[in-house]
Amino acid sequence: MPGQLAPRAAALLNGTCGALAAVLRWSLVAATAIMLAAIFLQVVMRYVFMRAPPWSEELAVLMFSWATLGGLALGVREGFHVALTLLVDALPGLAGDLWRRAIALATAGAGVYLVWSGLRFLDVTSGSTSAAMEYPIEILNIMAPISGALIALFGIEHALTPPSDVPAAELVP
Repeated sequence: MPGQLAPRAAALLNGTCGALAAVLRWSLVAATAIMLAAIFLQVVMRYVFMRAPPWSEELAVLMFSWATLGGLALGVREGFHVALTLLVDALPGLAGDLWRRAIALATAGAGVYLVWSGLRFLDVTSGSTSAAMEYPIEILNIMAPISGALIALFGIEHALTPPSDVPAAELVP
């Protein structure tokens, strides 16, 4: 197949992406748990004690941001994003494979754009702090370039490996 990696390189790429996806998955679980705990604390404090902590909403927004951007990257790797496969499935053999790879490269390109635009935004907002928690706003804004880099890497993985080697093919019922 054109564009296919040598077995050792493919194994290294899949292993690296798999390890990154595992770390990402656990970071998303942690972010979601922290977000839910912060929201729960805020609701209890607001309605039971009539005084909500000023930092809980900001912490929830920070965790939500990572859950969203990190989840986007994991969705690209694992294939649980929305995908229209009508054309890919209709094309015969090599044409379908080439189209799938082109889509994966376009996805990687979108990830690169997210890195670029995220870094530009990070540059514009550097030096700011959050209102309630007063953490450097770079902590929030670095999430877009990180997510974009992961999307680009996972898109390249999909483009360079056969469909059977990529987790998305295993998740389709």
